[in-house]
Amino acid sequence: MIKSICFGFAVIIIILSTASFNEQPVQLVPNETVNSLLLALGDAQLPHQIDHSIEGVSAKRGEEIIKNGFTVNHKGNKVRKQSKHFVCTSCHNLVKEDPNLSVSDPEDRLRYAIENDLPFLQGTTLYGAVNRTSFYNDDYYKKYGDLVYEARGDIRNAIQLCATECAQGRALEDWEIESILSYLYDIDLKVGDLRFTSIERDFIEKALNEETSKSEAIEIVKSKFLSGSPATFVDPPVKRKNLVFDKPDLQMGKMIYERSCLHCHANGKYSYLTLDNTKLTFAHLSKKANGYKRHSMYQVIRYGVPSYVMKKSYMPHYTAERMNEDQLNNLRAYIDYMAKR
Repeated sequence: MIKSICFGFAVIIIILSTASFNEQPVQLVPNETVNSLLLALGDAQLPHQIDHSIEGVSAKRGEEIIKNGFTVNHKGNKVRKQSKHFVCTSCHNLVKEDPNLSVSDPEDRLRYAIENDLPFLQGTTLYGAVNRTSFYNDDYYKKYGDLVYEARGDIRNAIQLCATECAQGRALEDWEIESILSYLYDIDLKVGDLRFTSIERDFIEKALNEETSKSEAIEIVKSKFLSGSPATFVDPPVKRKNLVFDKPDLQMGKMIYERSCLHCHANGKYSYLTLDNTKLTFAHLSKKANGYKRHSMYQVIRYGVPSYVMKKSYMPHYTAERMNEDQLNNLRAYIDYMAKR
């Protein structure tokens, strides 16, 4: 009897050892979400989990609100359009827009936009928004005041601020906000988006397979993307006439015009001012650039255009991180060049 028990234990040990030996080690998968990777490493849940208890929450409805400005509720009834003026994609991309997610570099972003045929916009992409924990950062308090402090650490308040102030529309209902949040989880960061060195990758995979170094691995992962987008407000140049640019890049100026200006102004898409590629348009922009009113490219790019009576829509401005001074100069040089052709 004792021999039989011992033999049974020996068989179990052999089976367990074989199973352990055959178990495949966990490896990083490019299309795995960064959120799931961090959870696997023992990190805390993101502070903005979806509230599925609210009736009508749906990622599909959230996507429709973001792209179209409206959707249908759980009863199948079309809801009132969120804004008469904008949709989220007026100012935000929905895909990755920076080659290196750990820095905010407008030069790299413009090149990436050209390579991937993307608009070059004022707002940070919504791709990976749920992976961030800070919103309306830095100088945005100068524009939105105390509303920023309610939104800075709360993605729901940030969404609502964008809906009512940026889009100049109605407040979103709870199920609409949760639906938008649900869609944003569908477009969160993927492991393949992060730039790991081979040593970092090996370290993280080792942490996934062993009960060691998990906190260090979490730090490595989080160092590869920004927790919030920096925002520095800058003034336009005071002197605007007879500017001389040091070797302006006209091709980059052209790309900015096409991927920024025409994104909103072509055929009056989001603006009362229609722009195109005619000499008349460039002559108008070139002449008005020297002034200090709302048709000056310097005024609108650095200060935006505020809403006013009967025209609540407005133009949001570009921070230094969304368009730098060299890019602004390249745009002006291109406009002047096209005006004189």
